[in-house]
Amino acid sequence: MLGAYQHVISELRLIGGGGGVFDVAVDGQNIFSKFACADRFPDPGELAASLARIVAPGTRRYGT
Repeated sequence: MLGAYQHVISELRLIGGGGGVFDVAVDGQNIFSKFACADRFPDPGELAASLARIVAPGTRRYGT
């Protein structure tokens, strides 16, 4: 994800917690919380879609 939008993202963080709980944040904005969604992991493509919405529609992927 960071590779595709490296030109517009300053920080991508996986914030670990205890017991398998984690959050994923982009530029300080939480895009997934395992704590809030304790019964599931993100679906394939879910984090990438959330990232694309944050970066703004129309932002080209890096290198394209």
